[in-house]
Amino acid sequence: MDLGLRGKRALVTGASKGIGATTADVLAQEGCDLRLAARSEDGLGEVAAKIRANYGVDVAIHPADLRAAEDIARLAEASADIDILVNNAGDIPGGSLEDLDERAWRYGWELKVFGYINLTRLVYARMKARGGGVIVNAIGASGERHDPDYIAGSTANAALMAFTRALGGRGPRDNIRVVAVNPGPVDTERIMTLMKAVARSRFGDESRITEIMADFPLGRCATTREIADAIAFLASERSGYTSGTVLTVDGGLCARG
Repeated sequence: MDLGLRGKRALVTGASKGIGATTADVLAQEGCDLRLAARSEDGLGEVAAKIRANYGVDVAIHPADLRAAEDIARLAEASADIDILVNNAGDIPGGSLEDLDERAWRYGWELKVFGYINLTRLVYARMKARGGGVIVNAIGASGERHDPDYIAGSTANAALMAFTRALGGRGPRDNIRVVAVNPGPVDTERIMTLMKAVARSRFGDESRITEIMADFPLGRCATTREIADAIAFLASERSGYTSGTVLTVDGGLCARG
């Protein structure tokens, strides 16, 4: 299926690994030119080199800490011509209310919540001035299936779901669609780290991660490609009548209640 993305320009944050790197690869396969942002310059360089070699699209890298207002402003200015923004950067720690102090909450939220919001504010204004665009937020299914052992992440994700729906309901007036993907458990290094934190919080032993993973639907995690394909579809003209929507890709986990 041709998603109609050839020649589009996309910015992907958190693009040095995991879902972000795979999303960049999928968008490049569809013919998008890319701007990739993350804190790791080396990681971004590796991703960009592979994409250039495989697909021949234009790729620029932007080492940036999206907790820092000056980095967000610089990235938005460098990406003033984009058609698609994929907000993906985030590393909120696992743990219960008792486990996490205020500093941990604020540190996680500065990137995953305010990083998304502050970059969107700047990019949205530029998209509006240029005539439109698409914003896709990679959030997380814990915003729907609330986990007391991942309380900071569940709360952050619920906030970003509300942000997506509120902005996505208004955005079409400016020819801007705002949508989101809520991945369930995904086969990434970060998810494994989170699962260990949850196991420590729940059982006092991170080695019991297998007991948590045993409850995953379909007997496995999602692949990063399954999530990236969903992001690419939502960003494309094939999904042109979709805005203010959060697509849950979790194998049915949230549907269990």
